[in-house]
Amino acid sequence: MKNKWSHSAGRKILAVVVGLAAVLLPGCSASTSTQSTQPTEMKELVIAEPVHLIGYLPLYTAQHEGYFEDQGLNVKVIQATGGTHVTAVVSGDAWGVIGGIDSIALGNKNNSDPVMAVCNCVNRANVYLFAKKGTAPKSSSDADLKEFLKDKTIVAGRHGGSPNLLTRYLLINLGLDPEKDVRLMENADASTVVAMLQNGNGDIGNGAEPQICEGISENIWEEPFYKFTDLGDFSYSVISVKKSTIDNDPETVQKFVNAMKKALKTVQDDRETAKKVLKEEFPTLSDEEIKASLDRAYEDNLWSPDGSISEQAVTNDMNMLIKTGIYTDSYSYNELVDMQFVEK
Repeated sequence: MKNKWSHSAGRKILAVVVGLAAVLLPGCSASTSTQSTQPTEMKELVIAEPVHLIGYLPLYTAQHEGYFEDQGLNVKVIQATGGTHVTAVVSGDAWGVIGGIDSIALGNKNNSDPVMAVCNCVNRANVYLFAKKGTAPKSSSDADLKEFLKDKTIVAGRHGGSPNLLTRYLLINLGLDPEKDVRLMENADASTVVAMLQNGNGDIGNGAEPQICEGISENIWEEPFYKFTDLGDFSYSVISVKKSTIDNDPETVQKFVNAMKKALKTVQDDRETAKKVLKEEFPTLSDEEIKASLDRAYEDNLWSPDGSISEQAVTNDMNMLIKTGIYTDSYSYNELVDMQFVEK
């Protein structure tokens, strides 16, 4: 009787031990069920850009290097040409926009939920003037520039866009009337400047990279004869969202800014990564064109080092906008910029 009970008890203990082993073995389904976790759901965000530019490299770097993903964000960048990049945010078609403070100020007129800048990206006026090959001003003096520009046809970009405004600003400062002393071709898509000058639809163009390198490679023009980056700090391309987004979802704004700050530092400190991302975003550019574009950007201090937008950068931008006469209202730095997320 004693032996029978012992065998029965032994079988029960053995069954328990086997069951425990099955639970504890790392490859067993019970363990997988206990230890598995559901993937974190990524928050989808759309950023509208007016044109695909090398100047937006920090934004692309945050995408390609996984900085947004690390913050739980899945960020998609869409092109919205013809000035619709700001209105895409106002209408709710995009979460945020990359563009100038001047564009934000124009877009905020009569807007009950204004768009505000939360992080810097391009801290220089990223616009250059180039002339058809074999033509150029005698020098960069005001007198020679004025003589050269007078009566020329300039492919200046869409009316109200930053490149167009900067071109008008220079003409006015030189004593030329943009409406009478030159002919402005106001193309809606800035990337068409290469084809327009190649086809004889202008004497002078304005633009940035990669268009500059493309025009040089195609033998359409030589190096730019004028660069607006010399204006110094300039809120040319900042990341902006609606004020209601800042008020209602500051956590997401903070995550986005965190990723952008990391990308800005990467672009400043790691040129190999910058080159890699540019090649992925602009695969048709040669290695020589990639290098030339980056050399120009670094030489002209194109990118903000830390995401901060200074009052001087906004002042330089808005002074340009006001001098052209396109904007006649007053403005306030604190109504256009919110630096709380950068400062954190």
